[in-house]
Amino acid sequence: MSLPADAPTLRVSALLLVRDRRVLMVRARQRDVLYLPGGKAEAHETDVEAVVREAFEETGLQLTAADVDEFAVVTEPAHGQAPGTMVAMTLFLVRPGGPLDSATPVASAEVDEVEWVTSADRDRCPPAGIETIRLLTQAGLID
Repeated sequence: MSLPADAPTLRVSALLLVRDRRVLMVRARQRDVLYLPGGKAEAHETDVEAVVREAFEETGLQLTAADVDEFAVVTEPAHGQAPGTMVAMTLFLVRPGGPLDSATPVASAEVDEVEWVTSADRDRCPPAGIETIRLLTQAGLID
């Protein structure tokens, strides 16, 4: 996707935890859509450090940089932001066979609920989530 030269872009990191052909998503407080666990990096953080921290804050999942691999970067219009604002979301896929295979994600103080979703749920997602679900479906990871 081509961006206007003056379009503000939010850089975020997001976690892809896939189980039973579904991906983990959360519904943040006061929001009407499902998001991937994740968020903006703090000034001192790399993208992978941000996803590790955000995943813990939002779902209680304890992971390390060694538990994930970069999957893709999705750039789409940012939901709930000023018109023209874009989001560049680096997606980190949890490696199967690790300690997170049996961990139970829980809603934290930042999110109201956690859900396991498939491509049938794409209408409940913002543009970056819709594109992520498309990529996961194309890769044969979710239904």
